[in-house]
Parts: sequence; C-alpha cells; structure tokens
Amino acid sequence: MTELASRYTPFTRLKAGTGRAKGYRMGTPEQLAALEADNGVVYRSDRYGNIYIVDRPGLDHAMKSLRTPVVHLGRMVGMERVAAHFPARWVRVLLWCSKETTAHRSPQRGDSDTAARLAAWDETQADLAAHPRARWELRVDTDRTAPREAARGIDDIVRATRPDR
Repeated sequence: MTELASRYTPFTRLKAGTGRAKGYRMGTPEQLAALEADNGVVYRSDRYGNIYIVDRPGLDHAMKSLRTPVVHLGRMVGMERVAAHFPARWVRVLLWCSKETTAHRSPQRGDSDTAARLAAWDETQADLAAHPRARWELRVDTDRTAPREAARGIDDIVRATRPDR
C-alpha cells in the first residue's frame, strides 16, 4: 500500500514482550497499564507470549498526519472493536493464504516460531468460520494475487468510499 501511494502508512502497534521489535512501538507492561487506565486501549491481543495494542493515541496520531493508517488485525474481535471504538471510515479487507503457504512463508520471514504461526492460522480459520456474516469490502487470496494488484484493489475501494467524494 505504501509503495502504491504515500497517503498510506502502516499502523505500528504497541508491543510489550520479547522477540521481533521491527514493525512495533515497543512498550513496557507499566506503559500498557497506564494506557488501559486512561481508556487509551482500543484493542488488546495476547499472542505468542506478547501483548499487542491498537491504541487511541497511536491512531489519533496517524489520523492527524492526514495519512491513511493500515491496521493489521488477526482476529474478528479486534476488527469489530477498532471499527466500533475509533471513529473513522474503515475498509475491511481479508488477506488470506493457505496453511501450506503460511508454513512456507514463515521461515522465509525469519520466524523462529512457525509452529505457533500455524496454530494461529488454525485459530484464524475457526474465528472466520464463527463469523459467517462478517462484512468484507474485499477478499484477497495472497496465494494467487500479487501484492501490487491487491494494493490497487484496496486503493480503488478506499478512494470510492471516501466521504469527500
């Protein structure tokens, strides 16, 4: 998305824990507790022994920059909470690949916990099955769709649904 148009920016979730720090704003459990006490947590996910937060100050900052944040969420409850508790025009896109592709891509990304990633794939599939009425503006099968083609499809929807049009 960011290569397609500079208006897109990845939303960098807050993370407390260990492992990969790239792509996260690292925080401490104390910082997360303070955010929770101040109603600053829009969505919290505990996975892989870490805590991941979509936070109100982070989303506020992204929105104030007049850029479009791209928020990656792996659970339906996260998508529902962000959409319900942070006012914005959200476009919901399901990015999907086969379990076999996940098994192949995980070590290529440098993951040391591929077994946990495959368990998360199973959890995600069950989560999607439990929400058959989930509304998606677009579903992208990343096994068959090139990243640039997917980005163009998403951008088309975002531009078509902007409130100033």
